Amino acid sequence: MRRDFCDGVGIARLLNATLVLPKFEVAAYWNESSGFADVFDVDYFIKKMNGFVKVVKELPPEISLKEPYRVDCSKRKGQFDYIESVLPSLLKYHYISITPAMSQRRDRYPKYAKAALCQACYSALRLTESLEKKANELLEAIPKPFLSLHLRFEPDMVSYSQCQYSGLSSTSMKAIQAARGDDRKPWTGEAAQIWRNRGKCPLTPNETAFILQALSIPTSTNIYLAAGDGLMEIEGLTSIYTNVVAKSAILSSEDFGTMHGNTKAALDYHLSINSDSYMATYFGNMDKMVAAMRAFKGLYKTLFLSRRAFANLTSQGLEGKPLMEALWKVHKDDFIMGRGSALSDCFCEFKL
Repeated sequence: MRRDFCDGVGIARLLNATLVLPKFEVAAYWNESSGFADVFDVDYFIKKMNGFVKVVKELPPEISLKEPYRVDCSKRKGQFDYIESVLPSLLKYHYISITPAMSQRRDRYPKYAKAALCQACYSALRLTESLEKKANELLEAIPKPFLSLHLRFEPDMVSYSQCQYSGLSSTSMKAIQAARGDDRKPWTGEAAQIWRNRGKCPLTPNETAFILQALSIPTSTNIYLAAGDGLMEIEGLTSIYTNVVAKSAILSSEDFGTMHGNTKAALDYHLSINSDSYMATYFGNMDKMVAAMRAFKGLYKTLFLSRRAFANLTSQGLEGKPLMEALWKVHKDDFIMGRGSALSDCFCEFKL
């Protein structure tokens, strides 16, 4: 959502449009009703965007009572896609909503639009005062130094991947089956192995622990578990790495019980960009944003574990020490990430 919102800022600048603070369409993520102001400092954002993009909290009643004209931007890529195809709708209807564009080509934006997007992403978006205070309390409570590990092995994640796993507990299998429904049948036979070898299957906690050992990460390492609720098979990690802490164990039960999925994710984001090192078992939107923000802050100990390498090496029959040595060779040149992988133009073209 943070990435989509930053993209929205860039698009608003391309169109010379006023940006209305968004409403999170979160049902697909968390099935909750939290909004932009529950996570981000609204007044700070508006102030920092002054001179880049005009931002308003809400529209005048005569406009807000109407439904916005919806424009599908999912296939838009560059500057002229928006000016030629989207701007006419804005001029005609005056109030439009856009869908996120997964294939954004920010490198095709003119510099003034890149500057607005980068200002939003790296300077203007900060957590609310209360949420940042809670995040800093959490940061203080974690033993130092620590590794933030973004581990993705929730039922919905596994069901979405369409991957099959052997050796999971009956509880995990039931949870995956319930999340899968009738729409996400797992691949079978040769197709399943091809899918796995392409790196499409989330690493289990046990596989993650094995790779960490292959990278000579001491089993006494302090690890903060940046993960959503419902993480499965976690014993596969904690039985080997015993100093693993999660926010549910540090926050009071009252705090944890009243927090939304968005605010929990915001805590993980804050701790991950301020951790001594960061590792992720996936290459999702949060990971890309965390890597870029860590690079922006000069924190380069960032590593994405390779699901593709693990799948290919195990399919060749490697196990034990030979597998560990092969995994080390795959990852040894990736410990330092350079300048991150999201919105990289911000680093070389602008002094914000």
